[in-house]
Amino acid sequence: MSVSFGGFNANTATFKVGSAIAEGTPVEMDGSGKVKASADGKAFCGIAAASDDAYASVQLSGAVTVKCSGTAPSAGYAKLASDGKGVKADTTNGREYLVLEVDSTAGTVTFLL
Repeated sequence: MSVSFGGFNANTATFKVGSAIAEGTPVEMDGSGKVKASADGKAFCGIAAASDDAYASVQLSGAVTVKCSGTAPSAGYAKLASDGKGVKADTTNGREYLVLEVDSTAGTVTFLL
């Protein structure tokens, strides 16, 4: 048996976008029913699961694995914020998430939204 967090409590919603958002990018609200890629140092509401130029599917809960820059957080509760393309540990602007796994070789972190 191996460890798997995929699919745990995963819920997505579809939002309007101004332009396509890369899969795995943290997003923030950008008006009523609309999201955009979160800027560096900003809190985020979810992670883009898929997108085109009109709509994005955003994962709002469950386990996600995304790119992580800077000093990786430790497993356990950690404050994370967007780095513009993935996440980073940020004790000032970040929100607290449960970090399940850190892969320093791949530069990713798995956490619960």
